[in-house]
Amino acid sequence: MLFASVIGSGIMAERLAGGNVAIALLGNTLATGAILFVLVTMLGPVSGAHLNPAVTLVMRLRGHLSTRMAIAYVGAQIVGGIAGVWIAHLMFDLPVIELSSKIRSGSGQLLGEAVATFGLLLTIIGTTRVRPSATPASVALFITAAYWFTSSTSFANPAITVARSLSDTFAGIAPACVPAFVAVQLLAAIAAHLVGNTLFTENHAVPA
Repeated sequence: MLFASVIGSGIMAERLAGGNVAIALLGNTLATGAILFVLVTMLGPVSGAHLNPAVTLVMRLRGHLSTRMAIAYVGAQIVGGIAGVWIAHLMFDLPVIELSSKIRSGSGQLLGEAVATFGLLLTIIGTTRVRPSATPASVALFITAAYWFTSSTSFANPAITVARSLSDTFAGIAPACVPAFVAVQLLAAIAAHLVGNTLFTENHAVPA
């Protein structure tokens, strides 16, 4: 549902924006932020709402799940994400299987991905510690903001990076750009884990 929303809203926004990229990005942003709030609220009590391998990695490092479970989560994230992309293509009468031609590269965009992923993971670590009930809103609002203040438009998710390489649409990324994005995302996630250990301790926890 998340990945179908990202791709589908990108297609819809591009078709309706009349060539205005800012308006298209705004439509894509609002849909993504809205569905994130819904999904994290709904799935948080069920599975922790792990929609992102970077989040799963950090939760494994923090001892919240086993290595076996973490691997299973990542598999589900990637398979489910690709299915979401294909469903979006079917809804908009596009070829189900395609590769993106949109180049997203350069040090600026990689730095943007590092900032986006670091910020997202720190938001999750901190909010779940100090105000758990605010986690869905915090995640959704951070991504909404990061779509606009980062140069990469905030993928911040290795699974969605892979899935978006399979869509030659507004939200796509060329397959050749995927490895660097994923590497930066994982490194930034680990950095957020380390910083989170310093910033947020047991003493900072408050009732939900």
